[in-house]
Amino acid sequence: MKQLTNVLLILLTISVSAFGQITSETPRDTVPAPGAVKDSVAAASSADDLLAGLSDSTETQELLPHKMLFTQRAFWGPKGLLRSLKAAPLTPEGRIKELKVRRAMLVTHQVGGFVTLAGFVAQGLLGAKLYKAQGQEYADLKKWHERSATFINITYGTTLALALTTPPPIVGPRRGFTTIKLHKYLAIVHLSGMIATNVLAHMIEKDFTLKPYHRAAAYATFGAYAASIIALKF
Repeated sequence: MKQLTNVLLILLTISVSAFGQITSETPRDTVPAPGAVKDSVAAASSADDLLAGLSDSTETQELLPHKMLFTQRAFWGPKGLLRSLKAAPLTPEGRIKELKVRRAMLVTHQVGGFVTLAGFVAQGLLGAKLYKAQGQEYADLKKWHERSATFINITYGTTLALALTTPPPIVGPRRGFTTIKLHKYLAIVHLSGMIATNVLAHMIEKDFTLKPYHRAAAYATFGAYAASIIALKF
């Protein structure tokens, strides 16, 4: 139980840190709602529209929103890695290309989200059978359960990376509560749940009494993940 308490304290620290990051630096359309994707397509399709939105300013800072994720700033900020390497010059024309890249990454992120959700469903079914299985059936189901977990970790991690490293939008976050913000708050929950589920999965090998906690963490993660996707539909 001491190990479980330490794990929960670590997750609480991660959640508080992530919440502060989102409320202070997260742009409103890091994850693609249906309307957000359409807006990105429209913005990327017309150079004239983009240049008009930049207010004809020559200052490079106005080509970017004031608030960005720290990961976006690391790659796409005025002094980001891609700017330093001259791979993505910070110009009006360059920003038009970045919006097209952003659109492609967000669409891929959305597809990855549904693939991961399907993996969660399969994992849940395997887990339910595993709890009741015995003997050789248990051994076989455990292998498939572990393979499914690996698949989910890969798709989840890829989907998360796409959301964190997309080029920033033109405008900053919208004030007030939005479904996009709800999506991000739920992301903190299911990210914490993913960490807890994986940590507990390894701890179970030494302490089988942790199985109920592992199962609860897995179900909570699935619930938060499904809710975060549903939130984008409203």
